[in-house]
Amino acid sequence: MFFYYMDLGWRSIKKTPYLSLLMVLAISIGIGITITTFNVYQQMNTNPAGERSTQLFAVQLMSQGKDTWPDINAQITYQDAMNLRQSTIPTRQIAMYKTGAAVQTGDANFQPMLENIRATDSDFFDLFSVPFIYGAPWDKSIDVDAAYQVVIDADLNQRLFKGENSVGRELYLNQMPYQVVGVIADWHQSPKYYDLNNGPFSDPESIYVPLSLAPIEEFESWGNNQSWNTENIRNYQEGLHSETHWLQYWVELESEQQVQDYQAWLQAYVKQQQGLGRFERDDARGEVSDVQAWLDFNKVVPEDNKILVGLSVLFLVVCLVNMLGLLLAKFLKRAPEVGVRRAIGASRLQIFAQYMIEVAMIGAAGGVFGLLWAWMALSLLTSRFKLGEALTQLDLSMWIFAPMIAIVSTLLAGMYPAWRICRTQPSIYLKSQ
Repeated sequence: MFFYYMDLGWRSIKKTPYLSLLMVLAISIGIGITITTFNVYQQMNTNPAGERSTQLFAVQLMSQGKDTWPDINAQITYQDAMNLRQSTIPTRQIAMYKTGAAVQTGDANFQPMLENIRATDSDFFDLFSVPFIYGAPWDKSIDVDAAYQVVIDADLNQRLFKGENSVGRELYLNQMPYQVVGVIADWHQSPKYYDLNNGPFSDPESIYVPLSLAPIEEFESWGNNQSWNTENIRNYQEGLHSETHWLQYWVELESEQQVQDYQAWLQAYVKQQQGLGRFERDDARGEVSDVQAWLDFNKVVPEDNKILVGLSVLFLVVCLVNMLGLLLAKFLKRAPEVGVRRAIGASRLQIFAQYMIEVAMIGAAGGVFGLLWAWMALSLLTSRFKLGEALTQLDLSMWIFAPMIAIVSTLLAGMYPAWRICRTQPSIYLKSQ
């Protein structure tokens, strides 16, 4: 019976092609806008750390002076980063920041490329579960005793070394030779929670160098630099010892006891620095935030996005109301036919089921076209506004969710027209024949 009703529904749709197409377009536009906004919201609201979310912590210090901003800083100073390294409590810990340099190879015909670089410690790769194709991170000893070693991503390895195992080969950053010790696979964290300064959905850096090289090579910060103190910084070394906040600091704490011990250690560090004339505020403190708390602190998902999702749902409701009117007009036009069917024995339930299946077919078509609208809208956002692919990529779940929501919403919209038509009195139309 189901397939028979589908056949009847298809015939009905073919009898009124323009009206049916208008309904499909109405529902598809509503679905397309809803899926687009919901997809962006979902991508922004994802916690990419998964099970490790409660083990990875961003470290914050309220190190500013009196009569300054009352909020705790999202980043820390270089001198604090070096001091925090002294703690033996974390399983792993890293300081890092974003920079960049001109990349060259030994080939004289190779055109230099400007690439993003992350200056960090060797624990970065294990702490954030970065997968390697070739090689491994540099040795932990290099975090203290600098060496010109580098880890690159698969894309850069393809461009520089045609995708071959490049471990042991050499590349140049700002004309200085570096030895490749590892190549990582495509690795995208969305949002890029470990550094939200340059956009939570920006692409990861293609090159990773030891942070210990920063004082030697004087890599400039390509992120946000913030200072509460007016300082006459004349050179890079003075900048390292200034009150400028420009580094991110993360620790791995595997148990609640470790978290408590580390927080106590941070408070002791704050007291120590206050004794040295720093951390002047009365509410000076240190804090740690796990990944979800860190995303919330940085407001990765603005309230505007939640409002936008709500407005898109309201737009879908408007489309459904319009569709309800079109369905009502279409179904009532076929009242004589339904009257004859009722007279020869069709029950109200059978008539209702027949028209609900026709509505579901229209909804399924609208869902498919809605996915097409959503894909086009996300592609436009990517190309026109230069948004990251991680943010505008259509999530796999949406390919199932969109048709489902289209069918369910159209069934809800079609219930009243189907109910009206199944209550048709056969006698009225039989007398008129």
